[in-house]
This record gives sequence, C-alpha cells and structure tokens, in this order.
Amino acid sequence: MRTLCASTLIGEFFVIGFAGLVAMKDPDLSMATVWTVCGVAMVLCLLLCGMITRPGGVQLGWALQIALIASGFVVPVMFFLGAVFAALWWASVHYGRKVEEAKARFAAQA
Repeated sequence: MRTLCASTLIGEFFVIGFAGLVAMKDPDLSMATVWTVCGVAMVLCLLLCGMITRPGGVQLGWALQIALIASGFVVPVMFFLGAVFAALWWASVHYGRKVEEAKARFAAQA
C-alpha cells in the first residue's frame, strides 16, 4: 500500500506546484498567499509519503484529496484533477491493502 499511495502523493506534489503557477495569474491572490498554501500542501504530500502506514496517515491523505478538489474554486481545472487524484488515492488504498493481505497469506503458507 505504501508504494502505491506514495506514488499518488508524489504525482499530487507536482500537480499542486503547477496549480500554484496557474493561481499566480489570478490578480485577486497575492503570490505569498498562493505559495504559502501550495507550499504547505506540497510539504504535506511529502510527509504523508512516510506516514502512510502510521495511524491516521490514510485519513490525512483523504483530507488532502478533499482540499485538492476544493482548490477548484481557485483554479477550476482542479475540480477535475482533484477528482482524478481522489480516485487514484482510493485505488491505491484499496488495492494496496489487498496486496498486503495477499503477501501475508503467502508468507503464512511458506
């Protein structure tokens, strides 16, 4: 599960960075605000890569997915990209757990 989730989070890291570049074009937003919000989200992505297997890691990942979708109010294409990454997050968690269960069954048989 860790590998799948970390891969999704690294992808989100780059998408958040590119969304920050797009958000800078909005005259209503200051550059400091855009990069503070994007920077925090990008650091959270990196920290979550190491926290996936710890208690609350997956839930923090879901909170990040919700925030990514909500960022569509600033950069409209993020509604779509946030939904895509939320689906990838679900698949990473769901299938990652299945792989871990299969590995545990295989190890128990050996």
